[in-house]
Amino acid sequence: MTSTPAAASGAHHADAELARRAAAGDEAAFVAIMRRHNQLVYRTARGVLKSDAEAEDAAQDAWLQAWRALGSYRGDASLASWLVRIVVNQALARLRRKSASVIPLEAAMNPPLAEHDPTLATATEAAPEQAALRAQLRTLLEQRIDRLPEAFRLVFMLRAVEELSVEEVAQALQLPDATVRTRLFRARSLLREGLASDIDLATADAFAFDGERCDRIVANVLARQRAGAAD
Repeated sequence: MTSTPAAASGAHHADAELARRAAAGDEAAFVAIMRRHNQLVYRTARGVLKSDAEAEDAAQDAWLQAWRALGSYRGDASLASWLVRIVVNQALARLRRKSASVIPLEAAMNPPLAEHDPTLATATEAAPEQAALRAQLRTLLEQRIDRLPEAFRLVFMLRAVEELSVEEVAQALQLPDATVRTRLFRARSLLREGLASDIDLATADAFAFDGERCDRIVANVLARQRAGAAD
């Protein structure tokens, strides 16, 4: 659900107050910040590194860097965007240390399209996992087609799946050509809406960030910060 301007402003002020307290040495305030933004930080790292373990490590490094740099946070940008910048740089640094090609920050935030990356195209054709994914998507599509109202479903099956011409479908169902086109358009719209809803639900669960992972990152960051302070 999209937040209202008032809600966004309230969150910004709450973050700014927590940041001020944390910069002054209030550990509980920084734990609150981590709890509020841990999923964002982890998923951002995961999007760059494509590894759960690497993403956790990068998230911890980013949190430590953020903790030590909080005094420089002035609240001009949202705390969330400030944290994203830090964790992206941490993740990219990990890639560079692993002798990967250097990826500019802007490129990481705006990756190239698949058709410009031949490795993506070949992987799509070659990987067995992609075949399984296509089978899952096909099953999902078939289930969504089954849910279409009968009048729309029949037109869609004949026109889109069986690839009959509009005229052939119209003749088979004894409908005007315009009705066939209208029902096909409506069927496709319903399918897009249904599939988009399914994808949104799946996206919300992608790269699951459960309570255990959140607790582990917080505990490790606190331990490392305290160890550093004791040195």
